[in-house]
Amino acid sequence: MDPLTQGTLGASLPQSFASRENMGMAMVCGVLAGMAPDLDVLIHSAEDPLLFLEYHRQFTHSLVFVPFGAALVSLALWLVFGRSRRWPLRRIFVFCFLGYGTHALLDACTTQLLWPFSDRRFAWNNVSIIDPLVTVPLLGGVVLALFKGRRWPAQLGLSWVLLYLVLGLVARDLAVEEGHALAASRGHEPLRVEAKPSFANILLWKLVYREGERYYVDAVRLGGRHRVYPGSSIAALNLPRDFPWLEPGTLQAVDVERFRWFSMGYLAQDPDNPQRIMDLRYSLLPNEIRPLWSIELDRDSQNRSHVRYLTHRGAQDAPWPRFFAMLRGADLP
Repeated sequence: MDPLTQGTLGASLPQSFASRENMGMAMVCGVLAGMAPDLDVLIHSAEDPLLFLEYHRQFTHSLVFVPFGAALVSLALWLVFGRSRRWPLRRIFVFCFLGYGTHALLDACTTQLLWPFSDRRFAWNNVSIIDPLVTVPLLGGVVLALFKGRRWPAQLGLSWVLLYLVLGLVARDLAVEEGHALAASRGHEPLRVEAKPSFANILLWKLVYREGERYYVDAVRLGGRHRVYPGSSIAALNLPRDFPWLEPGTLQAVDVERFRWFSMGYLAQDPDNPQRIMDLRYSLLPNEIRPLWSIELDRDSQNRSHVRYLTHRGAQDAPWPRFFAMLRGADLP
């Protein structure tokens, strides 16, 4: 999730156990430790634009690394604050350990929790990357705990987040059931339906499933009467058909497989640009095939340079009138 939510959640857990005099220390340690795993964004290469995809949410987010990450943050905080404020290193480490440990569990959407034993990417898909209904109550609890010197506001905020995440799991399963019903109405029997929450809510969900050689993308708005917003379909990526010139083992062929791993296989050729491969999992409007990122191949440089990594957030028309209509369960404008 976003850094503000990660830092606030990181503060709420140590504050839930801190004494009145240590409430400020718990907040500082928890905030910084809760955000620290995302420092993996500093791992990048100008020559290899996909390198950051391999390391983002990798070792810094694994459960094995939690004590080591907490130790690094603890040492830095002790060197800065320990002597002047008389913060004991052991107590700093405990608070940092609690704060650091919250990050990977909240980020468990394409997170390698079991690194280095497995490179499997876990995806709970129960909360949007930005959701004010998570962040605002949690932030209020952390701030109130600091000023009142009491644990209960942080505990209340933490309890709300846990409840909201559970509600997200229930909503995700309902969306998946609706996706299977939609597929059945089309005569399809997909092995798996993927449901992902749309921006900042757990009512409107993106549905993706594969039938044969095509991906189908739709949306469902949950409520008293679920409402489906049909989308469209697209052929799944087939390299021999879509990129017959791409030679196996070349630099860009390897990059395609790296992107496939990152995207969990949800790939298709961009119909508007045949040299690009899209990640179908995310879009601004949940029933559209308009990717937020893709890679671009170059036939003449397939063994001399890496693929280009492209983001498309700023290249799309503002979808907000349609988005809010779908969020309300209304007809599309």
